[in-house]
Amino acid sequence: MSKTPSATRRGLVTRNWRVARKLQAILLIPVLIALVLGGIRVKRSVETWQDADKAVRVAELVQAANKYASDAINERDVSVIPLVRGDRTSTVVAKARAITDADAKAFDEAVRRMPQTPGLQRRVELVRQGEKQLASVRANAFTAKLTGVQTEESYHAVQHPLMELSNELGFGSTNQASFGRTLYAVSLTQAAESLIRAIGTHLLTEDRSKLAPGELQAQLGSFSSYVYLEQVALQEYAGAGTAGDMTRLRKALADAERRGKEQAAQAQGAAEAAGRTFVAPPGLEQMTSAIASGKSAAQLAAQGITPESFFAASTLSFDAYRGVEVYLTDTALADAHSIADNARNDAVINAALVLTAVLVAFLLAAWVARTMSTSMRRLSASAHEIAEQRLPALLTQLTRAIPGRVDSQVAPIPITTTDEIGEVARAFDHVHREAVRLAAEQALLRANINTIFSNLARRNQSLIERQLALITGLEGKEADPDQLANLFKLDHLATRVRRNGENLLVLGGETPAQQWNQPLPLVDVIRAAASEVEQYERVELSGVPEAEIHGRAVTDLVHLLAELLENATTFSAPQSAVRVTAARLPDGRIMVEIHDRGIGLPPEELADINHHLADPPTVDVAISQRMGLYVVGRLADRHGVRVQLRPGDEGQGTTALAMLPDTITYRAPGAAPDPDTLALAALADPGRQDAATRGYEAWDDRPTHRGRR
Repeated sequence: MSKTPSATRRGLVTRNWRVARKLQAILLIPVLIALVLGGIRVKRSVETWQDADKAVRVAELVQAANKYASDAINERDVSVIPLVRGDRTSTVVAKARAITDADAKAFDEAVRRMPQTPGLQRRVELVRQGEKQLASVRANAFTAKLTGVQTEESYHAVQHPLMELSNELGFGSTNQASFGRTLYAVSLTQAAESLIRAIGTHLLTEDRSKLAPGELQAQLGSFSSYVYLEQVALQEYAGAGTAGDMTRLRKALADAERRGKEQAAQAQGAAEAAGRTFVAPPGLEQMTSAIASGKSAAQLAAQGITPESFFAASTLSFDAYRGVEVYLTDTALADAHSIADNARNDAVINAALVLTAVLVAFLLAAWVARTMSTSMRRLSASAHEIAEQRLPALLTQLTRAIPGRVDSQVAPIPITTTDEIGEVARAFDHVHREAVRLAAEQALLRANINTIFSNLARRNQSLIERQLALITGLEGKEADPDQLANLFKLDHLATRVRRNGENLLVLGGETPAQQWNQPLPLVDVIRAAASEVEQYERVELSGVPEAEIHGRAVTDLVHLLAELLENATTFSAPQSAVRVTAARLPDGRIMVEIHDRGIGLPPEELADINHHLADPPTVDVAISQRMGLYVVGRLADRHGVRVQLRPGDEGQGTTALAMLPDTITYRAPGAAPDPDTLALAALADPGRQDAATRGYEAWDDRPTHRGRR
């Protein structure tokens, strides 16, 4: 069966891999397996950590909820005596309610941090519904709107949902359901004891003669039911809790009974010291039985059962249950913190081990690959260096320097082994030497061509100069205006031909044979450039500052500006003007601007032209298409002039900018130069000053002889 094209391509891809990559790919398989297994272990550790962190926040929520619930029902219990007696501004009631409100704020903060699970959100929503009733319960407690038992049981709407949050505890315990059940059972026991305390205190305090028919029986029935509920809750606690939980509860109740006896002894001593008769109260169980029997307050007081003694005894039992509840919630929170810390440490250790193992594996792979591919990398690096740096640099030197003056010796690749890699290095050295040899031959050929360009240009220059001299003589003898105009046109055509010859000299790398040895005003330089343009009458000068150009740069600058003006006049409408302006910049440089109203250039072409102006390329066939701009780039590079083309104003035409450095310009001293100076004519041919004088004397009146430099 033949291979499919995709399979063939995959085979070619893997076959073309580098040696180091192949070795790393081989070692990558066990590394990936180890990474996956380690990642699973780390993931489990992180998940355990996250679960433990959630359990911590749940434990904090339950802790805040239990305190909130305990203080809420404690508020109810301590408010019984003041409110039943009509003292609705009691400081005891205000203080208890303030504690409950503070617990509510702490609970809200715990809710904001709790895990957003559906179960917790449902339970918290039940708490919120109960909280909405708290304000009205407080306002109507123990009034005609809310009788005693109704008041006492109304707090159940807030306390019971808070108590049920205990069922969410248990992370890390052996039996999560059993742990929550145990905490719920002790909370239920505490709640039942609180109701027993509240209703019993109410029965001992309230004037029973003012009760509505049947209300006393309702209170006694509720009291007895909550006594029974407490016993059921204790049995539930015993069934759900461990032996340690039962021991802890029995100890707490024994401590409460002992403190009750101590309080009774203290009360007896205080009564005897005050000369009062003291009846020792019975135990809490006997008190509840006596109250449930329906005896009057006086009969109960005769047995030592007063609101104060009953409230104190019941409070000790309430505090015992609350202490067990607090211990369980604190234990759950501490266990959750411990598990979270251990899980976090395990996650960090596992992640560190996995990362270390992977790092060691990769380092081993890299070391093995490096030991086998050092020579190959050195060969590759040397080849890239030759191809990207050394060979291009040598070619650039051969292109710009005089052939034979550039060291074309080739440094061999620094690999001395005799294996296959060494043989490839020697072969590449041979290729390198051949490339350098061919480049040297090409450079020599280019130099010969440049020499031919220069010789042809100089011969043409000699003929053009003779032609211009002849035309000048004819102009001086001609009286017919029409014939004189034709001679002027012929003069300009000859000047353009001469500039083309000068372009060939620039292409050949030659410098002008004649240099101007005196500074010349900038305005005269611009006029001299305009005089070499066929359509010179369209060139308008304005705002040219008083500055002079160094003599060494005058000839080349005239040539540069002439090429730019030639382009501006050629590629714009014949009736439009080409405006030339100049300005001196604060740093001493001068900006010359040439504005035309031609068809303009697209952005891509402008960018390409500006690139070649900034970095003139090597002479090739493409140069013939833009010889003038190439010559401008060469001349600008020679004197540090920056030339750039930009779109014209209002998107029409093109603007040529020439930035003249302060190395070739300086401000003219004193008076401005005479515009009729004879220096312009002597730039290229000092012997033709008379013709130049005649041309500049009639600058504004008629066409004159142009191109005298």
